[in-house]
Amino acid sequence: MSSDVSPCSVLTDEDDITDLSTDPAHYQLLSQLGRGFNNLSQVSMARHTPSGRLVAVKNTNLDECTEDELLQLMNEVLLSRLFRHPNLLTSRLVFSSCCQLWVLSPLMSYGSADSLLRSCFPDGMSESLIAYLLYGVLRALEYLHHMGYVHRGVKASHVLLSAEGRVCLSGLQSVYSLMKDGKRMRAVFDMPQHSPSLLPWLSPELLRQDLHGYGVKSDIYSLGIVVCELVSGRVPFQDMPPTLMLLQKLRGSHCCLLDVPPYPLGDMGALKVSRSGVDSGIGESVATGSLTRTATAERPQSPSPKNHSATLHNLVQLCLQQQPERRPSATALLTHPFFRQVKKHTRDSFLSLMYPAVPVSCPPDTPPSGTPTQTCNTPSPTDPEPEDGMWDFS
Repeated sequence: MSSDVSPCSVLTDEDDITDLSTDPAHYQLLSQLGRGFNNLSQVSMARHTPSGRLVAVKNTNLDECTEDELLQLMNEVLLSRLFRHPNLLTSRLVFSSCCQLWVLSPLMSYGSADSLLRSCFPDGMSESLIAYLLYGVLRALEYLHHMGYVHRGVKASHVLLSAEGRVCLSGLQSVYSLMKDGKRMRAVFDMPQHSPSLLPWLSPELLRQDLHGYGVKSDIYSLGIVVCELVSGRVPFQDMPPTLMLLQKLRGSHCCLLDVPPYPLGDMGALKVSRSGVDSGIGESVATGSLTRTATAERPQSPSPKNHSATLHNLVQLCLQQQPERRPSATALLTHPFFRQVKKHTRDSFLSLMYPAVPVSCPPDTPPSGTPTQTCNTPSPTDPEPEDGMWDFS
């Protein structure tokens, strides 16, 4: 399942950090990228001084962790050792120094999809960029589900993007195994830790907590919420009180795209690839127009909220089915017409989709320091703007 050669799955030499040293003195912390794990961990961009390579470092003070939190950390590290997939962000290098746990992973220079929405795409992303991101997420979910795990934390802040265009799904601390006593269970009943922050994305069957339980199709529902999040720049259900949100989901109410599809959603067999080959669906969408303008040296514009393709509507409708058995699997969704455009992308076309976002970077002559500096074009702890501009690693 790792044979995909699309840009969103391609590994580079910079992604392999297993050969780096385990001496904390060899790492120069450059800037803070965010915090996570109940605010006990600080995630920073760092330079491995012997090689000059940039990595992401998560430091956690073990003395401040409870016994349950230590078990969570251990579980996340063990899962990172178990999983191997280009679209999963795993911790390739883990070591401890005094009371600090150092967890290193490849630097995802564009940050999370959530941070991109807030900083560069407040009105939502183009359909082509959404398809590119979702395809990588589905590849990761297909692998996890095949391995017998349910993610339970699929949201835009857990979708990370490298400078080369590789899409990674993070948030492994919420992953739960479907295996018990050597057998694969059809349903599980465990409630995710720290679920209040995940409520808008959780499926009705997971929130219901009844005797039917939930399975891997719960992740497909969360993916549908992410689609709406990427399209509009806003999280569905986020402004609702938790009790009202629960009632709305249990009643079958779900979010939808804020326009009317031009053709019936059920008749997918009549859909044709657009003339430009960029966007799936009937007619030319705004995303297609954006890339067409890019080819003529014009910059892509924000997508119109009134011009979503029929294939995108159908994708959302399939993912947000009330009954989990009616939702398609991750493998089936990878063949959805909406994703036909993904394999046509090259690195250059990917970069045109990302405008005006730029990857974080640091000049090679950054002065040595053990604390974040102001020389990088990424937020630091002393910036006037607080955590709103930082990545969400919770």
